[in-house]
Amino acid sequence: MQENTWQLQDAKSKFSQLVDSAMRHQPQIVTKHGNNAVVIISFEDYIKLTKPKDNLITFLRNSPLMEADLEITRTKDNPRDIEL
Repeated sequence: MQENTWQLQDAKSKFSQLVDSAMRHQPQIVTKHGNNAVVIISFEDYIKLTKPKDNLITFLRNSPLMEADLEITRTKDNPRDIEL
């Protein structure tokens, strides 16, 4: 078995060691019934994976709808009457 692969029962009994290995070395794979189940990664690696590559303005400018001729207007009608 690879150095970064843990059976579920070992991962539970040695959870602190599993976390330390994920923080210091590389992602750790936990198997369940012989099949890969989950990957434990450091928080820093998680942030790198989930951080958007572009900011919101760049994202919107690159949208396929940027060239669409959308007409967004607001109605000038009076609000409806509501009985309270």
